Amino acid sequence: MATKEVKHYPTTPDGRYFVVRGRLWRKSNPSLSETDRTHWVQKLMAARRVVGLAKNDDAARKAARAAVDEAKVALGERGPVWWDDGAPDYNRHLARNTPYAEWYAALGNDT
Repeated sequence: MATKEVKHYPTTPDGRYFVVRGRLWRKSNPSLSETDRTHWVQKLMAARRVVGLAKNDDAARKAARAAVDEAKVALGERGPVWWDDGAPDYNRHLARNTPYAEWYAALGNDT
């Protein structure tokens, strides 16, 4: 069996986002305990599996997507931001259209 390549995505200098194909994605709350993080990551992965299996069952797919959202909010990847300095959320924004534009341009690649 082939091993899956692990990709490493650049993280913004403040640690709030990582970049995939030029878009910012909010990272998990670093203040979560390892126990909480593990719990919610397990719930997230289980819900994602159900989403994939529920192709022909709209109700199951809807419930699984709600479970994905619940886990992502608990992890801090969606919902209220986990930082407390008043900075706005740029989740899902193109890096080049945010205050991270100069930092992103300096990376010199399309990550």
